[in-house]
Amino acid sequence: MAQRDFDPAHILGVLVSHRVDFVLIGGLAAAAHGSPFPTEDVNITPETSPDNLTRLSAALSALEARVRTDAVPGGLSFGHDAESLASAGVWNLTTPYGDLDLSMRPSGTSGYRDLASGAAQDPAFGVAVTIASLADVIRSKQAANRPKDQRVLPVLREILATRRDRDG
Repeated sequence: MAQRDFDPAHILGVLVSHRVDFVLIGGLAAAAHGSPFPTEDVNITPETSPDNLTRLSAALSALEARVRTDAVPGGLSFGHDAESLASAGVWNLTTPYGDLDLSMRPSGTSGYRDLASGAAQDPAFGVAVTIASLADVIRSKQAANRPKDQRVLPVLREILATRRDRDG
């Protein structure tokens, strides 16, 4: 599988065209809220009903998704369906359009319904998607407590505080 330049619009477009219900999370969601930090992957939390995971499986096939591993450039092929996708809490995948991470229950959240309740439908890279609220992105990054999350949290908190001050 040849890696092209990171193309989040293509990844998101395929998910939307397959009618996958998901919330955009992580660095791309933070970027949609004004974060200046670059990201090189798409992170989503899918709704976990069998019908939605079946649509997600079809989208992953269309994206030529493979399991991401340092040991095998281009990733490992894997068979998937709704049941197998539901069996893991996190899938770290790669596609010719960039990396795609699926997180059924991101740190600090209880999953799709929790995130969807505060999310908004917005265009991200030219594709209308449901984007986690900035407060939820912060909550998840704080709970994950990874060094890369700790580096961006002060800026994300400042963006949120500025919005709250501006909006009264």
